[in-house]
Amino acid sequence: MKFCVIGLGRFGYHVAVSLANHGMEVLAIDSNESIVASIKDKVTHAICMRVTDQESLRAIDIESFDTVIVATAESIAESILVTALLKKMRVANVIARSTTDIHNEILRLLGADMVIQPEQDMGTKLAYQLSSAFTDMIEISQNLAITQLTTPIEFIGKTIAEVMFFENYQVRCIGVKTEDGSIDMDEKHIIAERDKLILAGMRKQLETIARL
Repeated sequence: MKFCVIGLGRFGYHVAVSLANHGMEVLAIDSNESIVASIKDKVTHAICMRVTDQESLRAIDIESFDTVIVATAESIAESILVTALLKKMRVANVIARSTTDIHNEILRLLGADMVIQPEQDMGTKLAYQLSSAFTDMIEISQNLAITQLTTPIEFIGKTIAEVMFFENYQVRCIGVKTEDGSIDMDEKHIIAERDKLILAGMRKQLETIARL
């Protein structure tokens, strides 16, 4: 897949390099020559230019990219302009970074396919992790997740089968991480105090079981 990252601040830089490390074709763009020089050997192509109009976008054949990431959030006006131009040119998938709620709303109104606020998203995620019993969580969708949960006291000494996770809590136990770090998937495993339960289910049900 072909990606274009416009704006190589801390966020854009790491996105571009990470995509390249995953084998993607990446064009990285920034108006700062030193930043472009520092990334040129880490991505497929790197260009020093300021994207300001349709002609500059056509010059890099922007319509040929599967996804364009607008990471120029420090300049809100430029971020809005570039996003509007990309959608006008019918770029397949436009992801834009925002810094404020109003900026977020404007980008969505312009038709951005996805708008992200990294600082806010990370802050929310950290607060959620610190205030819940979950030690880790992978979100499959907005509501569905796989999580690692500290064993509730009432489960200790019971086998996975005896707890009847789905019948009682509408979640599935897909494994147990034991104290030595190994994963046991046997329903006859007797749950110990230091075990971590690996559960899959809807977030509402997972949060219910975490409060036990």
